[in-house]
Amino acid sequence: MNNDNSVANKNWPTLVQFPIPAKVLVSVVILTMAVAMLGAFGQIIIHDIIPSFFTEQQSGYSDYAVDSNQYASEEDDQTSSSRGDLFSESPAQAEEVKKQAFYKTEQFVWALKWSHIHLFGMNMIFIFMGAITIFLNISLKSRTWLIVLPFAGVLVDIATMWLKGYISPTFFWLHIPGGGLFGIVFAIVSARAFWEMWWMQNNFAAN
Repeated sequence: MNNDNSVANKNWPTLVQFPIPAKVLVSVVILTMAVAMLGAFGQIIIHDIIPSFFTEQQSGYSDYAVDSNQYASEEDDQTSSSRGDLFSESPAQAEEVKKQAFYKTEQFVWALKWSHIHLFGMNMIFIFMGAITIFLNISLKSRTWLIVLPFAGVLVDIATMWLKGYISPTFFWLHIPGGGLFGIVFAIVSARAFWEMWWMQNNFAAN
């Protein structure tokens, strides 16, 4: 632990100073958020990556259709058209677009629903993680960046859904830096918090 960190946290409690019940609470919160993050990652794989790259029939993309006989039912077609595939096309790109107000289209309704659910869910995760970050025994600048960056990543991830839906499907690549940003920050904060609470020697009392 360097002197700068010690000075920066001189008048501010850190995780290493927390009593055992508080450390247990922080640990449980992190583990719970980790489960939520793993659930989100699993949803991305099952709902986005697999249908986009490995399903033989894609809604609106005949290039990916190999054996349409396997997906002949209308229910399957409806399901594939409403799921969040990475390559899901915008209404302007579909061949059978009906003239109607954009806010009444299935694409807009789905994107709006997806956006507000993820904004609430992901932001709540990083509100909790931000509260934990405040008590990390690192510099003020580092704590500030660790609090801000995941929210920026969430906004990029949300904006990507609209960009790929209404401008070009190629914008789906922005999901990688957006999701990667808040995923990496989550891992850094979690690892640092556990290290400070359960492995770092309690040297503050000697100062």
